[in-house]
Amino acid sequence: MSEHTPDSLIPYDEIVQEALRAVVGRVLGDVQHGGGQLPGEHHFYITFKTAAPGVSLPPHLRERFPDEMTIVLQNKFWDLEVTDAGFSVGLSFNQIPSKLTIPFSAITVFVDPAVDFGLHFQAAVTDLEPTEHEDAENDAREDPERERRTDPAIPDSDGGSNVVEVDFGRKK
Repeated sequence: MSEHTPDSLIPYDEIVQEALRAVVGRVLGDVQHGGGQLPGEHHFYITFKTAAPGVSLPPHLRERFPDEMTIVLQNKFWDLEVTDAGFSVGLSFNQIPSKLTIPFSAITVFVDPAVDFGLHFQAAVTDLEPTEHEDAENDAREDPERERRTDPAIPDSDGGSNVVEVDFGRKK
């Protein structure tokens, strides 16, 4: 076998990314069909590119998060509607109700910290460096100890994780 692997004429990385985004669609669709109620302790952190095609959010949020934004679907969300291409949801930011529409192609991270599950996606938008932004304020946490246990940024003491990261490197 040679040291040089030929470039594929089949876009495997795009196919896998699309399939993994379908996982997000199925999970959100199950929540929608279940009356908009999350089962058990499940809740979701969804990070997406705000400038991606098809993203719709109020101007004050687009101004505050010009590149990337993370929302939390946990306690206070409504009107979840899932389609083959994406989803829309009602959330409150600083007590201002807002409707967001997010295509699955704009999602860069999906995490369910209740079960230590996460998916990381390559940005479907041109490779832009994310800019610093404020944390989402749409769901206040009530238990600081639970926040420590469920925050995906804080590693478990056993170091275990079910995060699936797919990153197909391109040949230079």
